[in-house]
Amino acid sequence: MKKSILSFLFITMYLLAIESLALPRFAVKLGDKCSDCHYNPSGGLIRNDAGWNWGKNTLSMISARDKDFIMSPRISDNISIGLDYRTQYIYSQSSKRTYFQNMTAALHTNFALSKQINLVGKYDFVNVLWEGYGVAKILPANGYIKAGVYVPNYGIRLDDHTAYTREGLIFNPFYREAGVEIGFFAENWLYVSASAGSNLTDVTSNYSKDPTYIARLELTPNLGDVGLMFGGSVASVKLGSAGSTLNTSMYGGFFGFGYDEFTLLAEYDLANDLYFSDVKSNMLMVEAAYGILTGLEAVVRFDRIDYNANVSSDEISRLIFGFEFHPYSFIEIRPQYRLVIEDPSVDNDSFVLQLHFWY
Repeated sequence: MKKSILSFLFITMYLLAIESLALPRFAVKLGDKCSDCHYNPSGGLIRNDAGWNWGKNTLSMISARDKDFIMSPRISDNISIGLDYRTQYIYSQSSKRTYFQNMTAALHTNFALSKQINLVGKYDFVNVLWEGYGVAKILPANGYIKAGVYVPNYGIRLDDHTAYTREGLIFNPFYREAGVEIGFFAENWLYVSASAGSNLTDVTSNYSKDPTYIARLELTPNLGDVGLMFGGSVASVKLGSAGSTLNTSMYGGFFGFGYDEFTLLAEYDLANDLYFSDVKSNMLMVEAAYGILTGLEAVVRFDRIDYNANVSSDEISRLIFGFEFHPYSFIEIRPQYRLVIEDPSVDNDSFVLQLHFWY
C-alpha cells in the first residue's frame, strides 16, 4: 500500500497544473460566468477580449501601462492567439531531493467565423497534447453546440488538476475526447450542458471506445454582494479491467460562495466501479481563498480520496496552503506547501514553487 501511495503522489505531482489559467473562484467572486472571459462556454483555454483585458488590467499588482507599447491578443480582426507556460521547482520529502519540472508550453488560437461561430485550438508542445473544436452559439436560450476534441465539462474545473476530484476521477490533464457537447444558458443564473464522446487518450489504454456520457447543471444566483454557485455532474464511462468491462458511473455535487475578497469552493464525488468491479470510491475538495491585496491571494485547499469505501486503510488526505502572486500582467508566482496525511504515515510532503506566464 505504501508503494502504491508513493507512486500515486509522484504521478499527481507530475500532473500538476498543466491547464491554462481558468479559476472558477474568479467567476464566483465577481458574479460572472466562465464564458464571460473565455471563448469556450465551459471555461478554459484561450480568453476572449474581456478575459484578456481583465488579466492585463485588473488581476495583477502592476499592469502594463506603456502608451508607446501596444498589446493585443489579436493578430487580425477575427484571429486571436494566446499562450500558457508553466515551470516549477519542487522539494520532495519522499525522494529527499529538489528538481525542476517543465510543466506545459501551449499555444492557443481562436478563429472567429462570425459573431456566433468560433474555432478554438490548443497545442501543448511539452506534453504533445492538442484540442480543437468549433463552437456555434446558434441554439435558443443562448444555447450552443460544440464539436471536436476537448476536455468534457464535469465538476469544478480547477487549474490544479492534481485535486483528487479531478485527477482521482478519469478527467486527468491527459484526458481528451472527440465528441459533441450541447449547452444552454438561462438568463444569468442557470447553465446546463450534456456531451457524448469517445476517449482519445493513449495513456489511458484501459478505456473502451464506447461513448462517454456526461451531464452537468450549474446555478449561479447573486444575492446582493454575495455570489453563489451550486450544481452537480453525472458521467457514464466504460473501462477495461483484466479482460472485462467496467460500467463506471460517477456523480457529484459542487458549491461556491464569494463575498468581497473571500471565496469558498467545494466538490464531492462518488464513483462506482472506477478502480475495481463492485467497488465504491469517493473524492472531496474544499478550497478557501482570500485576496490580501491586488495581485496577491492566500489559498488553502483540502483534498481527500477514498479508493475503496469498504476499506479503512486506503484513504489519502492532503492539505495545501500557499499564495498566488501576480506581480505584473500575465505573470504568476505560486508557492505552495503540500502536507500529505495517510495511515501509516509517510514522509512525503513537498514544497512547490511554480512560475506561470500566459497571454
